[in-house]
Amino acid sequence: MPCPPPTRHALATALLGAALATGAAAQTTTPPAGRLLASNCFQCHGTNGKGPGFDTLAGKSASKLQGEMAEFRNGQEGNGIMARHAQGYTDAQLRALSQYLSTLR
Repeated sequence: MPCPPPTRHALATALLGAALATGAAAQTTTPPAGRLLASNCFQCHGTNGKGPGFDTLAGKSASKLQGEMAEFRNGQEGNGIMARHAQGYTDAQLRALSQYLSTLR
């Protein structure tokens, strides 16, 4: 005698169990605002804001960081690499980025 087809609940339970067993369950943790934007900064300034040979970002206030980035974006600090990076951010993104970077110690 054939087995009855599995119910939707049984299928969902089996799929969830398989996902958990393989580590494929979706993460529900959201990174802090500005964190993904800051990944661009990490290349030179380090993930802790203290990259060797570059300005230290760690310990600076959000308003100072935002002001410096605005100066780069507005061309007040030349047209180097930082000016080019800063031009790619909106005001809201600069705020979020500065807030995040100000948390680095």
